[in-house]
Amino acid sequence: MRVIIIDDERLARSGMRSLLAKYDDVEVVDEANNVDEAFDKIIALNPEVIFLDIQMPGKSAFELLEMLPRTPLVVFATAYDEYAIKAFETNALDYLLKPIEPKRLDACIEKLRGQLESKPNSPEDRLKEGDRVFVKDGERCWFVQLSDIRMFESEGNYVKVYFEGETPLIHRSLNALDEKLDDKAFFRASRKYIINLRWIDKIEPWFNGGLMVKLKNGESVEISRRQAVKFKEMLSI
Repeated sequence: MRVIIIDDERLARSGMRSLLAKYDDVEVVDEANNVDEAFDKIIALNPEVIFLDIQMPGKSAFELLEMLPRTPLVVFATAYDEYAIKAFETNALDYLLKPIEPKRLDACIEKLRGQLESKPNSPEDRLKEGDRVFVKDGERCWFVQLSDIRMFESEGNYVKVYFEGETPLIHRSLNALDEKLDDKAFFRASRKYIINLRWIDKIEPWFNGGLMVKLKNGESVEISRRQAVKFKEMLSI
């Protein structure tokens, strides 16, 4: 597994690198001491895992995750229980309390191996169904697999993300999302909606040549007349 260590303290990075050196299948490809440096290196090197210090000067670890188009597997590292609890609530893969105990790290590495075996890394530009994204709305945040997101809805300068029982808003445009999402999995239904094709349950004719799709959870989304033509061609209807 290819790893980047992100921590503002040089000794902490060195210590983590030493701890990881005993695992034959772990390759530390780089280090970063702040969010902006980490962002550049993650985009350039596409690591499978990042070990991420939560409390750093300047931009926070959570701001870094918001910046990333695709989220690698994340292991948070912190010296404070309160941050560990918050990290755990985000559904991070794992969190480690400093000073890191070797046995605790062993368990973390095993968990990472299991995740990587079930989901190979995808370096392509477009986001695949198996990719995870980080979603933050106020103080609440989640790691969400794209396959669990049933649709995106434009709300001015924001996009509402629909998954499970949640509908957080993210500061991103629907057009930008449309350019990043895999068009084999997601479809731009209209200027307002992008839908997950695997969530579609029924398709019905609608007014003015449009279509109405009903999702598996009972929600309905209209496909505009213009997009209905593309939709029919795509599905050979």
